[in-house]
Amino acid sequence: MGIIEKMRLDGKKGFVTGGARGIGKSVALALCEAGADIAIVDMDIDEAQKTAEWMAKETGQDVFAVQTDVTSPDDVNQMVDQVLARFGRLDIAFCNAGICINVPAVDMTFEQWKKVIDVNLTGVFLTAQAAGRIMIKQGSGSIINTASMSAHIVNVPQPQCAYNASKAGVIQLTKSMAVEWATTGVRVNSISPGYIGTELILAAPHLTALIDEWNKIGPMHRLGKPEELQALVVYLAGDMASFTTGSDFVADGAFTAF
Repeated sequence: MGIIEKMRLDGKKGFVTGGARGIGKSVALALCEAGADIAIVDMDIDEAQKTAEWMAKETGQDVFAVQTDVTSPDDVNQMVDQVLARFGRLDIAFCNAGICINVPAVDMTFEQWKKVIDVNLTGVFLTAQAAGRIMIKQGSGSIINTASMSAHIVNVPQPQCAYNASKAGVIQLTKSMAVEWATTGVRVNSISPGYIGTELILAAPHLTALIDEWNKIGPMHRLGKPEELQALVVYLAGDMASFTTGSDFVADGAFTAF
């Protein structure tokens, strides 16, 4: 069997949170193209349904949408129940849903702080925990959490202390789960993207000046593309990465390298 065949995910089942658009949508497509059946998990059920229908048609895989608030334990547990009812097992969890609020620390309200932490950190904990409980019983599974290069640096010029703190927390959460579950057959890793040019970011007029600033600073002088994260997640999701756990993979165009 060649390396390409070994990278396939045929027969594997998974979910992607924040899967209706952006990085989540791109990664979900790659997982399906590699042979996995995927649940598109998102708060925006209409967009998630459109994505699921399009992806099923494009790839021929079983893809369906689930509306879920990742900050709600009940919602997350119900989502996992739906995935199990549809697929019968759970092999891949891409815990990706996240938000960012740019407000100076001195002005940030408790509500703003809590919202970012709840989605970005608590949401990852709840979805990874729920997935882990199933995977441990199975004796196998891969959880991939979306952190950020913002876990490694303080972004400028935008103020985003809550986002940075939440993403740093995701990396340490990932490592902690990986160590706890190392002998169970369940692997837990994180990815730390740099600035990625998703459709929403590129279409936002208020971000134009920031994008120009980021591109001046970054060594590659451009934003990353969502599809430039696909191979990394497909690798981590599959059996080829059986000795890879507790790691954070930075994909940022060398932004954090200087």
